[in-house]
Amino acid sequence: MLHDSQHVPKPSLVEILFGWFLRLVSIACFWFALEYWAMLIGFSHGGAGRFDLLPPQWRAAATALAVVYPVAAIGLWLLVSWGPVVWVVAAAIEIAMYESYPGILGARPFLLLLHGSVAVTFVLFRAVLYFQRLRQARKVRVDSP
Repeated sequence: MLHDSQHVPKPSLVEILFGWFLRLVSIACFWFALEYWAMLIGFSHGGAGRFDLLPPQWRAAATALAVVYPVAAIGLWLLVSWGPVVWVVAAAIEIAMYESYPGILGARPFLLLLHGSVAVTFVLFRAVLYFQRLRQARKVRVDSP
């Protein structure tokens, strides 16, 4: 009996590793979201990080990140195209807040290094996938003599 569906190619090792990488970043985003929510409701920092006790800079940044990080985590976990875009927005907000106001918000160089390394790894994965698909498209040409 013939199958009605088309043949779906198996994902390459790079595609599988890229999916695992995105899901690992998703778990980290979810952890960051939990940290910001715990701070805003007074669960962490001994209750000193409650929303009503925060300075205005922290209120704006922490509220935005508490909303954006879970959305990024869901998008990355589902491997949809908007997931990395939302992560870039969250990372840009966090980098901007720690670089612009280090006296008020503190300095977290490890976090900035983490965001940078995730971005570089993402770009490298995308480049390898692009060249892999380009090579595959050259190999499978119907108009070749």
